[in-house]
Amino acid sequence: MIPRESSQVRGETFLWAKDGYYLMDIHREAGVDFDYDVLIIGAGVGGHGAALQAVARGLRTAIVEYQEMGGTCINRGCIPSKALLAAAGTLRKLTHTEVFGISVGQVSFDRAKIADHAHQVVTKIRTDLTKSLDKLNVKTIHGKARLTSAQSVLIETAGGPLTVTAQDIIVATGSVPFVPPGIQVDGHTVFTSDEGVRLDWLPQHLCIIGSGYIGLEFSDVFTALGCQVTMIEALDRLLPGFDPDIARMAERVLIKPRGIQTHIKTLAKEIHPGSPVRIVLADGREMTADAVLVATGRIPLTRNLGLEELGLDLGRRGFIPVDDHMATPIPHLWAIGDATGKMMLAHTASAQGAVAVDNICGHPRTVDYQSIPAAVFTHPEIGMVGLTEPQAKEAGYEVATVRTYFGGNSKAIAQAETDGMCKLVYAKDTGVLLGAHILGPEASLLIAECAQAISERATVQRLAQVIHTHPTLSEVLEEAYKRASGV
Repeated sequence: MIPRESSQVRGETFLWAKDGYYLMDIHREAGVDFDYDVLIIGAGVGGHGAALQAVARGLRTAIVEYQEMGGTCINRGCIPSKALLAAAGTLRKLTHTEVFGISVGQVSFDRAKIADHAHQVVTKIRTDLTKSLDKLNVKTIHGKARLTSAQSVLIETAGGPLTVTAQDIIVATGSVPFVPPGIQVDGHTVFTSDEGVRLDWLPQHLCIIGSGYIGLEFSDVFTALGCQVTMIEALDRLLPGFDPDIARMAERVLIKPRGIQTHIKTLAKEIHPGSPVRIVLADGREMTADAVLVATGRIPLTRNLGLEELGLDLGRRGFIPVDDHMATPIPHLWAIGDATGKMMLAHTASAQGAVAVDNICGHPRTVDYQSIPAAVFTHPEIGMVGLTEPQAKEAGYEVATVRTYFGGNSKAIAQAETDGMCKLVYAKDTGVLLGAHILGPEASLLIAECAQAISERATVQRLAQVIHTHPTLSEVLEEAYKRASGV
């Protein structure tokens, strides 16, 4: 491709090509040579996404990781949990085949083999991620990094300390499970999602602290494997982060039919590991369980990186402040992913990484958080994007909503998966789609259509004209668009 013109960004020369800026000269600042153009701290999904974009932009790139390549998502989060959920979903299907005239006899499972499958999946994907960086000549440095300036880090490696410099540094250190004060974790009888994905054993009675997406997914796994589950939520309703209508339906579909005992407005003040585990509630009552999963959210892994010494205020919660371009208040220092607290999802981190690199290269762009979807991989699934109904009202919109149900969808009826609903939230005056919330089969896939619509700020009137294949689950969206537009 022949460049058309050059431009100056931060004193560096770039060539403008049709699809973006490409670096022409090696980064130089006041005559200083740097080891790399970009150094990324953290090789999780966000750091990996940043590295791929940096290589695509022609930048000399290095990445530092002190634990396993792939970060939380691949090793202790998204990937192993989905492998466990796949096993749980298969079990559920095998025990409900009579409606199709199929008899499979007694269904059994091997916990160790399920756990081993998850481990093998993690190993493969981690290996693939590492190889993808190697093929692109991204320098991988194993060790713990600490910033000594906005453009240099000291890395404690197995071979000793190593100082590395870069024109720009991206912090992508992710997050860790939050364990509230008073809760003692031993990793066996009281554990977080980090240990839960290993599926080391199956407690007869598991108590889950928290009813967010982590707690909900683990409840799906453990109930499918025959465990009794109790769920304790400190707030006044279950699934507090979800749209209220979806939360109520999730309780009817995913919690009550599975015999899960729930306690809302209940705070676990102390938890003591043992056999049994002792749970002391804030009101003085005590409970016991064979095991407790602490699923009370996540906190950023940003302390002891040297950020405060550089003058960066992390606040009480520890999140790195960034602007819409992923830049911190310190020049040449950027941050992405869970460390920023913007939207703690792996695919958000990856998108932020690409955005940060483009801004480093003088190609300004931002992340459209409203159009980023999220999913809970229960059976059935939950998918969501944009604003909930309360959030839209709080934002000042005159809100309208519609609901459609899988019970009236031909494909859902054919496959005997009729539990669930689709809810659209839109502006009453303009018809612009503000949010979509789905509980039902394949909700994690269906929500992608809504994410694209929100990214385009599409109206329900225009979306009602989109033709969907019949018979498919996606027709619950077509019906919702038409109801919203009055068709």
